[in-house]
Amino acid sequence: MGHADVKTLFDAVAKDYDLQRRGLIPCFDDFYGMALSLAESDASSPRILDLGAGTGLLSGFLWHKYPQAHFTLMDLSENMLEQAKQRFQGKTNFEYVVADYTEYPFAESYDIVVSSLSIHHLTHPAKRRLFRAVYGALEDGGVFVNADQVAGNSPRADAYFRKRWLDAIGQSGLAQSAIDASVERRKVDINARLNDQLA
Repeated sequence: MGHADVKTLFDAVAKDYDLQRRGLIPCFDDFYGMALSLAESDASSPRILDLGAGTGLLSGFLWHKYPQAHFTLMDLSENMLEQAKQRFQGKTNFEYVVADYTEYPFAESYDIVVSSLSIHHLTHPAKRRLFRAVYGALEDGGVFVNADQVAGNSPRADAYFRKRWLDAIGQSGLAQSAIDASVERRKVDINARLNDQLA
């Protein structure tokens, strides 16, 4: 599947995306809490870029931490960014860019670059190119926080974690249609091992 297929899948769930997040991410509070704690800047009004921002869920948490920040939310799905615009309606420190961040010519620099559950859709070479581009777009002392899923170190580990995830979302109270749609979206994931991404 390519970018167009990923865009189509996320366009279709944009309206209900936030409502389903807590059920589909069993460690929701820890996951977003860790990302939030790592997104640090000494700037009083940091420039924050959210790649694959979707509905602005992570940016919403960051806005509470840095209400004076300037936010740029970038996503392939216009429908997802429409939900983000509704979330931040009336706030003047937000801008929205409908674009493929793997091909975007970053001309500005940022104090914080974040991404949440997006980069795993990229091929491994595209991840490497993006990490280079992000590094080039960071201010000196800037930070990049990639809150994402990764591949296990073995097929057995992957199978174990998938089973735990399916068990957890099966008990989440979500409608079976939402669970089925999430399982379908996972088919476009291209997970990389943590150590490979760090390298």
